[in-house]
Amino acid sequence: MRQLLKKEEGNSFLLMALGLMLALGMLGLVVDGGYLYMTKSHMQKTANAAALSGAQELPNSSEKVNQVVGEILNHHGESDSLLFSNIEGENQLHVGVGREVPLFFSSLFGIDSVMIGADAKAGLHAMTAGVGVVPLGLDESVEINYEDPEPHKLKVGAGDSETGNFGILALEGPGGKLYSEALMHGFDGELKVGEIIKTQTGNIAGKTEAGVTHRMDNCPYPDGDYQQRDCARIMLIPVYKALDDGGNQVKRVEITGFAYFYLTEQTDGDADSIEGIFIRRAGPGESDAEAPLDRGAYTIKLTR
Repeated sequence: MRQLLKKEEGNSFLLMALGLMLALGMLGLVVDGGYLYMTKSHMQKTANAAALSGAQELPNSSEKVNQVVGEILNHHGESDSLLFSNIEGENQLHVGVGREVPLFFSSLFGIDSVMIGADAKAGLHAMTAGVGVVPLGLDESVEINYEDPEPHKLKVGAGDSETGNFGILALEGPGGKLYSEALMHGFDGELKVGEIIKTQTGNIAGKTEAGVTHRMDNCPYPDGDYQQRDCARIMLIPVYKALDDGGNQVKRVEITGFAYFYLTEQTDGDADSIEGIFIRRAGPGESDAEAPLDRGAYTIKLTR
């Protein structure tokens, strides 16, 4: 044995064997560790997407929330990975996913798989900045009943105004063309809580009728189905407080919040008015901790 250990070729063979074992162990650690890291990252992204998308449906129903969560998991190839989907309170969704992940080199040491999981929370936050706003508004003093919504006129007709103000806001400036474009497609820019907006005088009946018709025609869903996210009958409007009164006419308003409005069928022949109901809904925009007013328009944020 002493002679064998003294031989250089014996030492080299032993060192090579030990080095090979160490290299294989490191390779196994890199392969299995990298695979677990990638899987964990994928699971977290899936949980985040499911929570964010599902939370958008919190204003609608738990059935709609679960439907969207299932669709997102299926899209990410994780349809069988849902551990739980819990609505916490009225404004937060908690989603957890997980599954057994098979290992490769570690199975040589008796470790065949590892449980990998992830969870995410997303919640509704009152909107403080919105995009695609239409040139109409709601006075913050008006109460809104979401449980039993009643029809409301955002813009009144020619015989309903004694001051020359019919409910139109000059978001981009005065004029029927700008009003028409913003009514049909939404304001091309972002509006924030605290911004000052001028009102616009005049009825602009023809542009109003054209804008309402355009939105009604571009929503393919049955009347009253406002849960669909691509219905043009749903409009984002600013909630405001009047800043001054010039001869019984409000000339400027300050944005204090946002609300969503669903256009209803006009049945009284009043083509130059805009009538509908207010709904709770989440959409694109921003929110912060100092949101002063909750009027049913929300953005979605991950809270964990």
